[in-house]
Amino acid sequence: MLDAWAVPPHVDVLFVGAHPDDEYQSLSTFGQWRERLGLTTGVVTVTRGEGGGNAAGPEKGAALGRIREAEEREAVAHAGIRDVFYLDRPDFWYTLSAPLTARAWGPGTLRRLVETIRATRPSTVVTMDPRPFNQHGGHQLAARLAVEAFRLAADPAAFPGTGAPWRATRLLTQNWGLRGPVGPGCATAGLRDPATGLPQLGVWAGAWSPRHRATWAQRERDAERVYRTQGFAARPAKVAGPFGCDWFSVVFDGGRPVPAPVVEQAGLRPLYAEFRDWARATGLPWLANRAQPDYPEPPATTLPVAGRAPVLDGVASPGEYAGQALHLAHWEGERCPAADCAATARLTRHGADLYVQVEVTDEARGAALDECERHWRTDAVEIALDPRGDSDDTSTTFKLGVLPYTAEGGPCAARDADARQGPAPRVGVASAAHDGGYGVEVRIPFALLPAPPTALRANVLVYDSDTGDRTGQTRLAWSPFGSAQADPYVWGRVGRG
Repeated sequence: MLDAWAVPPHVDVLFVGAHPDDEYQSLSTFGQWRERLGLTTGVVTVTRGEGGGNAAGPEKGAALGRIREAEEREAVAHAGIRDVFYLDRPDFWYTLSAPLTARAWGPGTLRRLVETIRATRPSTVVTMDPRPFNQHGGHQLAARLAVEAFRLAADPAAFPGTGAPWRATRLLTQNWGLRGPVGPGCATAGLRDPATGLPQLGVWAGAWSPRHRATWAQRERDAERVYRTQGFAARPAKVAGPFGCDWFSVVFDGGRPVPAPVVEQAGLRPLYAEFRDWARATGLPWLANRAQPDYPEPPATTLPVAGRAPVLDGVASPGEYAGQALHLAHWEGERCPAADCAATARLTRHGADLYVQVEVTDEARGAALDECERHWRTDAVEIALDPRGDSDDTSTTFKLGVLPYTAEGGPCAARDADARQGPAPRVGVASAAHDGGYGVEVRIPFALLPAPPTALRANVLVYDSDTGDRTGQTRLAWSPFGSAQADPYVWGRVGRG
């Protein structure tokens, strides 16, 4: 219940996101709507972001959540936003699965969101993109909940005791994947999304703010840099054009769904079939159009058996790894020359243990961290294993992050974004620095995997940072498609040697 609000604040626009900072890419739009049209915006944030990373200090968990809430409130004020409402659902490790996130957030989240809409009485609800490919499961679920709550808030039979029914008129979803024209004409381009067929609303980010004597794109950058824990303070202070539009798919208008042609897809993998079923059940089947991309054939290798156990020293010595070298390709972030960031990996098994050796070319060291849990913020290696080869999300996989060096000097390893996140005491790890890079070697007992390795799939990833500000720059992967660290569908096949 919202009893703490003596007078529930009315807003014209309500944004629904999963984490503090999810709204930042729409702040130029919300600021313009307030300055030009007098429309007030409120923000609903389902979690406080306590499960995310911290580029600004050592805080994590609840302490990090308090900092991120303060950052969010300071940032949205740049767009004239005062009202931020938290639903206090748990934030946990990075996942691409909306169903997994739903199990963590629990069924009461929808009720709380309906209650918030009824209390604030917006005309327009704005949310994230609900489609599943290459997107955080929390973002997907926040959008799904917004779609459902948009309708249920108007239903007198839904959730009695949560306020008087309220019918909002318009629902928009962010569409940051749309590539439209730049310049002020983008706002009148009349585009439709190539996948869903839905009409697009464009709001030009380059519009001038007389009050702030800056473009709204600049105001948004000023707000973005407030999210210091997320590394956004490292982004350039000034932005320059040409500027494009903030794009939003118009899902409901006049309180009714905006129809579009339905394009059926065959051969859907379970995660995409579940999304299709949700879209059908909500009366918006076109949201699932082309939701599953054409996955490329994953790479494959064999796992040779070593005659003797490799010496855990960070180096692939002669005779230790008989299998092929796996070359890692650019996956995400800035592209860089091979002399600065390149990597190969080798796998072998001995007895009941898997050995992985990764050789990395890297001209400059990143920040030396004092803990392993946020390895993607500096130079690091990640090993992802799906023992049965049929996982839909990482909760049934084994994922390990490895820092080749720490503030204390030596390497460390910790499990990340799987069902046993945290220390990995039975894992062996070693590193060896050399001119122009480093090597990492890891021993993983097969007994630590969530199931016997009957149809093993794997990915090996390298994170590269040449700065000391705890922000990553370049990511490499053996199988580099989509969200390579969190989508088991793309991981390579590992057969027995």
